Amino acid sequence: MIDVKFNEQGLITAVVQDAKTKEVLTVAYMNEESLAKTMETNETWFFSRSRNELWHKGATSGNTQQVVAITTDCDRDALVVEVLPAGPACHNGTTSCFTEQLVHNEDVGSVSILSKLSELIKEREQQMPEGAYTTYLFDKGIDKIGKKIGEEAMEVVIGAKNRDAEEVKWEAADLMYHLLVLLQEQKVDIYEVLKVLEERHQKK
Repeated sequence: MIDVKFNEQGLITAVVQDAKTKEVLTVAYMNEESLAKTMETNETWFFSRSRNELWHKGATSGNTQQVVAITTDCDRDALVVEVLPAGPACHNGTTSCFTEQLVHNEDVGSVSILSKLSELIKEREQQMPEGAYTTYLFDKGIDKIGKKIGEEAMEVVIGAKNRDAEEVKWEAADLMYHLLVLLQEQKVDIYEVLKVLEERHQKK
């Protein structure tokens, strides 16, 4: 018996989240059998209330979800399932089922921009569109990219010495962009770097 609380219908809510970007991909339901199969196969299995049957995510589309972690809430009646998706989570072909925004009060920064920017830089390297600054950097190579990182790092330090928060913000953004370009040039995934940071944090 899995130690979670199923509702009167024998189901538990499962919030599926991208393990890397932390984007919520979909919300589905599991019963005891589908949860057991998810844990056994390390791929998501759900229970369809409309069809009254189990279904293996990606069995027909190929858009499977490799399970990284499953966490329950304090009441043990809901799950967060962190996955590495092989394709779109939504049957409409979108990455996430959550695409219709109802309220938007203000813009805030989010770490999700790292994955979006990394993907864009990867595309630039593959397509090398004429006139794009990223194309210019890849064309000039590692010496130019490394030089730009050094220049931007110095600009961050100068802004900090001047106690100019606005300058620090803009120059730090430039530095992070050029660092992402360097990581792509070196074929080092940004998530590999984040994993190193997590491992260091866990050792403390």
